[in-house]
Amino acid sequence: MSIIPTIPASGFKGLTTHWKSDITAGFLVFLIALPLCLGIAMASKFPPIAGIMTAVIGGLLVTLIHGSHVTIKGPAAGLIVIVLGSVETLGKGNDFLGYKLTLAVIVISGMIQMLFGLMRTGVLGDFFPSSAVHGMLAAIGIIIISKQIHTVLGVKPLGKEPFELLAEIPKSIVHMNPEIAFIGILSLLILFTFPYIKNPYLKLIPAPMLVIMLAIPLGKYFDLEHQHVYLFLNQEFQVGSQYLVNLPDNIIDGFHFPDFSQILTLDSFKYIIMFALVGSLESILSAKAVDILDPYKRKTNHNKDLFAVGLGNTICGFIGALPMISEIVRSSANINNKAKTKWSNFYHGAFLLLFVVLLPGLLKQIPLAALGAMLIFTGYRLASPKVFKEVKKVGNDQLLIFITTLIVTLATDLILGIVVGIVLKVALHLGSGATFASLFKKGIVVSQMNENHYKVEVEGTLNFANYLPFKAALDKLPNTALIEIDVNKLKLIDHTVLENLHHYAEDMHRTGGNLKLKGIEKLTQRSSHPLSVRTAKTSNDIVESREFLMFQLAQRMGWSFTSFALPQDLGLEELNTREKTIKYVGNILKYNISPSVLVADISIVEGGTMKAEVQSQTIVTVSVAHVLPTFIMTKEGAFEKLFLNSLTLDIDFEDYPNFSSTYKLTGDDERSVRKIFTNELIQYIESNPTYTVQSTGNKLIFTKNNGILAPDNIPILVEYAQGFYSIINK
Repeated sequence: MSIIPTIPASGFKGLTTHWKSDITAGFLVFLIALPLCLGIAMASKFPPIAGIMTAVIGGLLVTLIHGSHVTIKGPAAGLIVIVLGSVETLGKGNDFLGYKLTLAVIVISGMIQMLFGLMRTGVLGDFFPSSAVHGMLAAIGIIIISKQIHTVLGVKPLGKEPFELLAEIPKSIVHMNPEIAFIGILSLLILFTFPYIKNPYLKLIPAPMLVIMLAIPLGKYFDLEHQHVYLFLNQEFQVGSQYLVNLPDNIIDGFHFPDFSQILTLDSFKYIIMFALVGSLESILSAKAVDILDPYKRKTNHNKDLFAVGLGNTICGFIGALPMISEIVRSSANINNKAKTKWSNFYHGAFLLLFVVLLPGLLKQIPLAALGAMLIFTGYRLASPKVFKEVKKVGNDQLLIFITTLIVTLATDLILGIVVGIVLKVALHLGSGATFASLFKKGIVVSQMNENHYKVEVEGTLNFANYLPFKAALDKLPNTALIEIDVNKLKLIDHTVLENLHHYAEDMHRTGGNLKLKGIEKLTQRSSHPLSVRTAKTSNDIVESREFLMFQLAQRMGWSFTSFALPQDLGLEELNTREKTIKYVGNILKYNISPSVLVADISIVEGGTMKAEVQSQTIVTVSVAHVLPTFIMTKEGAFEKLFLNSLTLDIDFEDYPNFSSTYKLTGDDERSVRKIFTNELIQYIESNPTYTVQSTGNKLIFTKNNGILAPDNIPILVEYAQGFYSIINK
């Protein structure tokens, strides 16, 4: 079992102890935050300086009271849709008036968030169905893309609504401004290709800052500072300072005060509710995602954090800044850059303030097309095909909720979208045999078996609607005890509850406790995902679940089988990296005779959206007898061959051109890696199907296509893994 590293000191002791690592992380996050703050403000029809002011307040003030450890507070793309809608609705064509009226809305919603924190509503994130939340976030991503694609092309669209803006994209492509589009499209290419670059020196520069470093000289070359007309293919195009960031010479000049004259109108009430609910939900979910990525596994005090964010938003509204949340992308970068305490957030705010005070002229030279490209990339991460695939893996019912929420949100607004998603979830539960009353009833009996062992029996349904009272009952039990939840009598347990219980089990594990689900394997799964909806078996259940098929496979192979476990229980936590963390492990087959082999379906999390990006795959691990050099061998695609080989290391073998063209092999110590890849091993690899192989030093990890492997194909991969190991172990 892996050991969580010593938790860094907090408070002012953490400030003095870890200042070197925190100031370095804060500086690197500042490089990412600077262009994003400007872009988010621009897309929200706020003055660009408003985004930086928010991050400064989130860093310098909110850090002192918030309840998280390494989260970064600042403006977020997820709130663009609400801010922009408020400005346009309240201003009725006068954007500056709409901006000042929106500031009043932000002040009131910030006060409500403070009240949420005082009322201990930090459990809000446990209530909303996961698929509905993902659907809302994907809709936000599509809305951002629909608006910013025209900015990237240098065209002003006629439409206002998402579907209208999407329909106008072909027209904008035909009529794009070539110089502006060149800056925008080049920025997009950098952002989308940067994750594939493994060169450690290039990785030192955050992708958004690299975009700015190239965009500013291009803006100078195209002379965007001066209004002029140029010819391209015998057609005239106009450019000028309207395509650059507009900032005041002094940060004080960027202060604007709220207008409360319409605060009692229905439109203001609508946006107050949106800001308070959606902003709070996004902040809580982001903080939960950061807790997963935190290598020290610290837990955010969501009530305290929500109060701090509310106070920050109240201040932001009074001085003319954007609303803030706990932001996942910058927080993920903060962790990746080895931040230890909350003071990295403070430093990131301090660097932003210094930059604006000392170098405001440089910010004015940033092309808007580059900022628009960053927002498109952010929107894509919220609504990428990968998000749709991962939701589908949980089950077709979850995909239906996801898509319905997405479409309704695009057609109406965020609140109605998520309400429809919740209603659909309830309808699907009713269609699965649950009664309406059971969805809200807490059918729970707690028995103390001995001093440190509790049995919790539940019946009826366990779903998002009755999870909070169920969790309240669990919270009354000691977090150092063994808690056994008997689900044999359940008619239904939904995905949201299983996901929340998984987090609950992780929290208990860190405090020395243990949470087990008894009888979960007797329920029918909707999909192969370990946290898919499960229902009581009926005579109609003729399709065998993946769990049952894996159990049968284990019996045929003579291996042990476990349906669900924590990564720590299996020694898999050592596979975590700075970028990725193993979140779920299920359908586990183990062979304990040396070399010990383990097969498992896992879900890997990396920082990205509000709930982080998740990908599922089947892995085979082999525990090695002696320490190996670390390496990764993956299939080399056309993209890598064409674009990335000049930027990344690839260990090739002249005597084996077929191997070298098929696989990309990288490792920290090339000489040691070459010793492992003998002639016999390369010939063995070439004579078998294409697999991905990774060495962590103590384990070899084998996967196929980074997806869930069919049970019939697992013995083939296991045989390959054992053969691979036998060659290198000679």
